[in-house]
Amino acid sequence: MEITELDRLKLYQLKVQQVIEEVGKVVVGQERMLNRLLIGLFTNGHILLEGVPGLAKTLIINTLARVLHMDFHRIQFTPDLLPADLVGTMIYNQKTGEFEVKKGPIFANLILADEVNRSPAKVQSALLEAMQERQVTIGDTTYPLDKPFLVLATQNPVEQEGTYPLPEAQVDRFMMKVYVDYLDKAQELEVMRRMSNVNFNGEVRTVLDKSDIFAIRDEINRVTISETLEKYIIELVFATRRPLEYGLKEEAAYIQFGVSPRASINLNRAAKATAFLNGRDYVLPEDIKEVAHDVMNHRLLLNYEAEADGISSSQIVEMILKKVAIGR
Repeated sequence: MEITELDRLKLYQLKVQQVIEEVGKVVVGQERMLNRLLIGLFTNGHILLEGVPGLAKTLIINTLARVLHMDFHRIQFTPDLLPADLVGTMIYNQKTGEFEVKKGPIFANLILADEVNRSPAKVQSALLEAMQERQVTIGDTTYPLDKPFLVLATQNPVEQEGTYPLPEAQVDRFMMKVYVDYLDKAQELEVMRRMSNVNFNGEVRTVLDKSDIFAIRDEINRVTISETLEKYIIELVFATRRPLEYGLKEEAAYIQFGVSPRASINLNRAAKATAFLNGRDYVLPEDIKEVAHDVMNHRLLLNYEAEADGISSSQIVEMILKKVAIGR
């Protein structure tokens, strides 16, 4: 019996729900963070997580990797990390008298770049090639990375001593930058009870493999978005570049540069993925608004006046969402 399009859609949505349930066996709360990681996974987009220590950023990525049947490497970024520590290097073999390639930890499907802002520019440059081109260069040879390839990076906003601000070009390569907040009281109580149990092992089962990931990506590609909503995305993007044309007089004084074209591309992809995760094969305006902050926050560059007045990019995006009408 042939599986219909609707049956296939429901099947993969069920599998995604099973992934969420498995991760939930280990990680309490943080549903929004997991949702954004899944959106990145299913749309081939890298994700940057920012939050204070202890909010399960590393744990949730580690757990997700175990639920997915894919190669996973965790790389701890430090000030003394070298590009060769990331991508690999040429090693001289005394027996053969020739140089051999030793591939680095970047050769995996899922990369956890822990505290990514603690390494200098040369390492960031090597990571940037891998993120954008899905390839790395060792010596004179370029090696393609396995598919899927996804960088899930974390950074700590509190400890700025000994950190290197990420280049704007690299930040723009992240599909979304997700600000991770504290749990509520009930969730933190559950974390305390669960983690204080010395017998807690955090075992999870594998739910998805590579073929499932590619199949889900195909399903998300089939999610429809109306021309009206496509134009709405463009209007949101242009409102950051020409705020005065959209009646954003106060906000215009704080914006130095609007978002890049990657914002419109990733808003479209993220909205489709959100519709899929919500059980639909079509995009609603709410899907776009739900992911707008995470897609646009890190691409919107504010000036010193905004910093002096305590204005954040999130506040600017919120005003844009309020003032830009659908079907403008």
